[in-house]
Amino acid sequence: MLEKIKATIFSNELKTEFKVSNEHFTRNRKQCFPILLLFMLNFLRKSLSLEIENFTSLLKAGSNSKFTKSAFVQARKKIRPEVFDELSRVLLNEFYTDNVPAIKLWNGFRLLAVDGTRITLPITDELKAIYGETKNQSSTVLVQARCSVIYDVLNKYVLDGILAPVVRGERDLALTHLEHCKSNDLIIYDRGYPSYDFIQQHVKSEFDYLMRVKTSFSGLVMDFEKSRKKSLVVAIYPGKNAKLTDKEYTKNCPIKVRLVRIELGKGNVEILMTSLLDSNLYPTSQFKELYFKRWGVETFYDELKNKLRVEHFSGYSNQSILQDFKAALFVSNVQTLIVSELEDELKDINRGKKYDYKVNTNISYGLLKNRVVTLFLDEKTDGSDIVEELKSLYKSHLVPSRPNRKSERNPGKYRARIKPKITKNQKDGV
Repeated sequence: MLEKIKATIFSNELKTEFKVSNEHFTRNRKQCFPILLLFMLNFLRKSLSLEIENFTSLLKAGSNSKFTKSAFVQARKKIRPEVFDELSRVLLNEFYTDNVPAIKLWNGFRLLAVDGTRITLPITDELKAIYGETKNQSSTVLVQARCSVIYDVLNKYVLDGILAPVVRGERDLALTHLEHCKSNDLIIYDRGYPSYDFIQQHVKSEFDYLMRVKTSFSGLVMDFEKSRKKSLVVAIYPGKNAKLTDKEYTKNCPIKVRLVRIELGKGNVEILMTSLLDSNLYPTSQFKELYFKRWGVETFYDELKNKLRVEHFSGYSNQSILQDFKAALFVSNVQTLIVSELEDELKDINRGKKYDYKVNTNISYGLLKNRVVTLFLDEKTDGSDIVEELKSLYKSHLVPSRPNRKSERNPGKYRARIKPKITKNQKDGV
């Protein structure tokens, strides 16, 4: 699988498709197209000068391989950020088509979760114009983008990621992810997503869904919550005040949905809405655990922000922001691919132990630094020696997984905290 990615990185087709202009990369320079891609994949979180020194030492070409920070800044302008989307597409296609026995499914469904967050950006005039300004509780002005991803929670791959202005709604972004879905997908959403129109789009595309809904979603949901029934199939209609002039449906178009009541303890209840209507095929007792699997996308955001440190951007233009963001998504998928090859060995390691041990995600990304370059650098090798080295290192840094741990939420804990600005004159030195 990694051989196909390496071949893609060094292919003329990739360069031709994702260079900004036909005039770019026509001469043989130190910073050729694939070398620039590998450099941007190598977690550019420190000062660019230090990152360049580190990277050129990996090339083992002596002083002839060195380039300046200014040269890199100019060269990266010639590459479209979507190149990393294409590399992820190659990886995912290889996994989902050539690795069928290893694909984890739930009742035959690929289990996907969609969720959004905000990514804090450097404060520049260009980024303000594109993404707008936001304020927190202390009136501090920030530049933030709305981020949305669709994530395979069982296989731990991110299928698609978007950065957009915060004024763009989560539902709108979620619908753009549907082009990455297939007929056997079950898509899970939190309670901010459901609406008649949103559900109708899934019906039209023939995608199954599971959504948490607020009790105030409709009178039907309120009545169902009060009835204390566990499950009920009902028909929903567009809201009375919904504007339908530009829609393909009328107010008399019902959608059959199934409401499921989940008891959370301490008198708390959540209501789920799903297209899985058959209670014999999909018993009500399965839905609590099924919806909880959505937590995988929350865990992914923790990795993206706190382990991959995606908000520590290597540049200040929108193009460099998108390059860093999309490169981080691709690297995350590479890390998932390598870790997945350890599953059988981890089962043997965990046999008879009190806790199941898993790879330390934070350390695994640190170990991938530099090795992600050597993994794809040499066209004459398949990178298997690097993969085996990483697997051995990952096994030496396992941590126990302790289930059923709970802590009380304190939503106001950070309410008075001021989000630190991303400085433009200093990066981490180590």
